[in-house]
Amino acid sequence: MPGPSDIITEKSTMREVLEAFPGAQRALFRKYHIGGCSSCGFQPEETLQDLCRRNNDLNVAEVLQHIRTSHDQDSKIFISPAELSERIKNGPAPKLIDVRAREEYEAVRIEGSLLLSQETMQEIMGAWPRTETFVIIDHQGKNGLDAAAYFLGHGFENVRCLRGGLDAWSREADSKLPRYRLEHTTAK
Repeated sequence: MPGPSDIITEKSTMREVLEAFPGAQRALFRKYHIGGCSSCGFQPEETLQDLCRRNNDLNVAEVLQHIRTSHDQDSKIFISPAELSERIKNGPAPKLIDVRAREEYEAVRIEGSLLLSQETMQEIMGAWPRTETFVIIDHQGKNGLDAAAYFLGHGFENVRCLRGGLDAWSREADSKLPRYRLEHTTAK
């Protein structure tokens, strides 16, 4: 049975591309400087083919292959809730870096995790060995890869990202940890 990544073509919208490959925007920016800011951004309904066309007629097949390769590399960064739980129990436990908002962190968190504040960032960048093992934790596993990519890009060798975030952790590893939903409001 084909997965979502198998049905992405040059006619796919960028919304579809991002649904199939959550790290596609990061991959496009890293190699082609596409999608990182308003001047190089794209619209959700724009097709991959149109995006390539307006960016110096990039080869669509090459761009799609780069997105797939980056996706495969991203998947190696993830650690499952079960594997992380096992490492915490049996040691040595990796450090846990929580990249959610302070309010979320204060409401519910994995015991022993550190909130990624400015002070924590300075400590990590200035004092932690580049071989330090740590796991990035977000809410649902959608934003943690960006933080992991940042640290990997700064020479940290053992950075992982919790697959499914804290939400998956509360379902699969610690059912006593409350789950929550973020309400999105729009400004009027």
